[in-house]
Amino acid sequence: MIGVDWGTSSFRAYRLGADGAVLERREAARGILQVEAGRFSDVLRDAAGDWIAAGNRRVLLSGMVGSRQGWVEAPYVPCPAGLAELAAGLASVPFGDAEVLLVPGLSAADPHGVPEVMRGEETQVLGASTQAGLVCLPGSHSKWARVSGGRIEGFTTHLTGETFAALRGHTILGRMMRDGDGSPVAFDRGVVRAGEADGLLHHLFGVRALGLFGRLADANAADYLSGLLIGHEVRSAMPVGAAVHLIGAAALCARYARAIEICGGRASLDEGEAAARGLAAIGEHASWS
Repeated sequence: MIGVDWGTSSFRAYRLGADGAVLERREAARGILQVEAGRFSDVLRDAAGDWIAAGNRRVLLSGMVGSRQGWVEAPYVPCPAGLAELAAGLASVPFGDAEVLLVPGLSAADPHGVPEVMRGEETQVLGASTQAGLVCLPGSHSKWARVSGGRIEGFTTHLTGETFAALRGHTILGRMMRDGDGSPVAFDRGVVRAGEADGLLHHLFGVRALGLFGRLADANAADYLSGLLIGHEVRSAMPVGAAVHLIGAAALCARYARAIEICGGRASLDEGEAAARGLAAIGEHASWS
């Protein structure tokens, strides 16, 4: 089987063995925003056409390729959901060279009834090495999923990474920042500050005020801001003392692990290709022709 983790900005393809092992891996900057209208099939052929020609005629896609802006829109499956529910919701994609199925995203609601959605992260969560507990996927839109018995019970989304990029690139806070070598001390200060009273909006102005009075170096301001935002996210999403399983890029997960520790939790990092494992597991439950 061929599994593809196809997101907004990235494309990762895996040739999977019968046991789910990754035999080959390919990556390209061909996320859905870089694909011209109607050219998704061409991208798949360019990336994996030789695998298909060699006999790999089952292709499973996950991620934003199943969104309204993607190849085919796959309806969301409501939580709680596991491998069986996702497999039952697979959408068929027209492609003459192979049988292509698309993993649906998941939907949920927060305690106030506001909708939550994810696409792609569900595959990683169900491919993680943990089958129960709290799973965090840091990123532009960080996800915190509650997993029990191999099923995703619910989740919350936090716009942390995108907020950091917007504040640094498009506000007065960013004008007082310059690149540095990275300051763990400044990051820790931001995480600690997030636990103090008066809220995020007040804390954000403090980034500027601390700089004006010489109490935060320009080279350390970005790390302080990162710690502040991640600290607020972690304190909002994580019960004190909780164990959190992290999935994602090592450098970013290391920051989250540090923030989780400061906020009273315990973090572990998922090893290997969670997306590939999830695609393989869903593929085993799929009803192929």
